[in-house]
Amino acid sequence: MSTDPGLSQNWRADDGSGPLWRMLLDPRGRIARRTWWLYGVALPIGMAFLLHVLLGIARVRLDTAENVVNMLVFWPTVAVSAKRWHDRDQSAWWVLVVLVPVVGWLWALWCNGVLRGTAGANRFGPDPVPINISP
Repeated sequence: MSTDPGLSQNWRADDGSGPLWRMLLDPRGRIARRTWWLYGVALPIGMAFLLHVLLGIARVRLDTAENVVNMLVFWPTVAVSAKRWHDRDQSAWWVLVVLVPVVGWLWALWCNGVLRGTAGANRFGPDPVPINISP
């Protein structure tokens, strides 16, 4: 483990929410819509694609590869989504709305990807997108 502060700065989420491992593994706190699109949508899709390619090269059976990819992508997706629900001042249990066929996915996409979070601090932490007031 490196103690170089410059190295750890390179692996931080862009909204100041901490190191990348915390973004992907810790469901506490709040994140902005942009961060959700990057780490909750684009990153899992990219990771799944890369893992499928690598497991295909390794000649792992398709059903086994699918299970491995799902297990590796599951928790980071849940953790990032929980933070986004927190930004909307909702419980992380709202992550389960995606279990409702079609409507659940659309609702989660709309709430997390389109609607703005709670302005200012809420019970889950400070606003991840503070308003800069210039004199």
